[in-house]
Amino acid sequence: MTVAALPGSVRLVNLTLGYDRRPAVHHLDGEIAPGAALAVCGPNGAGKSTLLKALAGLLPPLGGRIDRAGLSAREVAYLPQLIEVDRSFPINVRDFIAMGAMRRIGLFGRLDTTERVRADAALDRVGMAGMEDRPIDTLSGGQMQRALFARLIVQDQRLILLDEPFGAIDESTTEDLLALVAQWRTEGRTVVAVLHELDLARRAFPQTLLLAREPIAWGETHSTLCADNLARARAMSEAYDRQARECLRDEDAAHVH
Repeated sequence: MTVAALPGSVRLVNLTLGYDRRPAVHHLDGEIAPGAALAVCGPNGAGKSTLLKALAGLLPPLGGRIDRAGLSAREVAYLPQLIEVDRSFPINVRDFIAMGAMRRIGLFGRLDTTERVRADAALDRVGMAGMEDRPIDTLSGGQMQRALFARLIVQDQRLILLDEPFGAIDESTTEDLLALVAQWRTEGRTVVAVLHELDLARRAFPQTLLLAREPIAWGETHSTLCADNLARARAMSEAYDRQARECLRDEDAAHVH
């Protein structure tokens, strides 16, 4: 008997992801409960960012499915890696953060006083009050990451996806942003973060998925990130065959005997 997913949860059912029909994540099953804080860890090339893109609705599955129980695509906020953010666009910090309101006001909607006040409040919350008029290309890496988190605040979504949010930033910024993640948890939001920093996963994320293109373990963080599981993840990543055959779509597989 299939058990119904909890409202607001995200269930992965035999999920396989990849590019050009070549798999990057294989046969992943599990459920992210509403209000959870889940770290996704694993070696380089393990499929972590690929999984996050699929959760954000940016990458369709090669196989299996993602079930969002009562959670629409409009209720998902996605923060890519900092290196993927184009900082050359001539825009100031306030307007950059206010872009988080686009789903409320539409692509061509005007930023009214309410949204500008919301943006300024988000800036204050991440410790950047007084920097509203600075061009974003003048920000340091840590300041830019704070601005990106402020934009997430403005988006105000139930599911928040973070791709390596604490990489290459200073300790003070990391601590401030971890405090914000903790606040999101108290508000009942779901946070999924790709992390390389295992100590941060152990400290701030009660649940962890350890991935090496296939799931190694998924559960309580301290037991998931045990030495045996980490060694297995490294071994599986090193043994991965980059010439692996393409995945068959369901309709293709029906003709294979």
